[in-house]
Amino acid sequence: MLTRRNTPPPAQQALEEAADWLIRLSEGELSDAERAEWEYWKSSTPERSRAWARAQLLQNKLGGLPPSLAMSALDRPNSPERRAALGKLAMILAILPAGWGSWKLAESQQWSADYRTAVGQRRELTLADGSKITLNTDSAIDVLFDASQRHIHLREGEILVQTAPDNSPSRRPFLVSTRQGRMQALGTRFTVRELQPRTHLAVLEGAVKVELADNRQGTPLIINAGQRTDFSSRTFGQVSTADRNVGAWTQGMLMADKMRLADFVGELTRYRRGFVRLDPAIADLRISGAYPISDSQRTLNMLAQTYPILVSGHLNGFWIMLSPA
Repeated sequence: MLTRRNTPPPAQQALEEAADWLIRLSEGELSDAERAEWEYWKSSTPERSRAWARAQLLQNKLGGLPPSLAMSALDRPNSPERRAALGKLAMILAILPAGWGSWKLAESQQWSADYRTAVGQRRELTLADGSKITLNTDSAIDVLFDASQRHIHLREGEILVQTAPDNSPSRRPFLVSTRQGRMQALGTRFTVRELQPRTHLAVLEGAVKVELADNRQGTPLIINAGQRTDFSSRTFGQVSTADRNVGAWTQGMLMADKMRLADFVGELTRYRRGFVRLDPAIADLRISGAYPISDSQRTLNMLAQTYPILVSGHLNGFWIMLSPA
């Protein structure tokens, strides 16, 4: 029986072994000895059986390996490309079944966007009117400027917007949209992050007017400087004080002020390729400090030096485990 959605993933070692067998099977027919070894492996322990059930689920969804991994997997057995493919495949198996759908959607959205960033990359754009857009890691936008509007559609990820006055005769509004709603800048600087199924907005300067995608007849909400909110396509969340460090990522920093380690790890993983697993025993550990997001290994080492945390790496650092020291 396939692994249920709410069942914890199998042990890391079993997932890595399942990923290796999946790659070996994708390369062609196994010899009789290899097939006997594979048959024995997948039934030798409950953890391996569970891991292979996830591999079967991925096969059923795709009919094989994800295309972006297949070519790397066919490389030399000990090549960096193959090892990276193995680690990425183990990560996908760990987060199935929901993870594959999100991963596939994100890739398709990013590659058809006007502007995009890769994992760990940041990018600053100056638009035709002088406005500036900074894209955070793994983000994608479309830009539409015409005679009636200046429109940014955030497909995925997070952006910082610094608007400039419009000198055209029509005084075009500056709009930012997500799947959840539309925001109109009122001479302002603000961040927008789409975190399904809600959009998160924080205003640093000026104000932003928000209309919901599925409730256009409702009263718009005005968010002023120093405030933040989140919203779905139908409802607004509470308005609260914006975190003063909300834009620290534009300076390459991840700021923590008595932050749960689990929440910190969730943010850090946005900036690195690979998988970080956290022992639940230290999930609520509170941490503080300023950490570089461009060097996640350095950040992890800083945590280990300051707090009772043991950092262990596998697959050349692609898979990281944090446990009590």
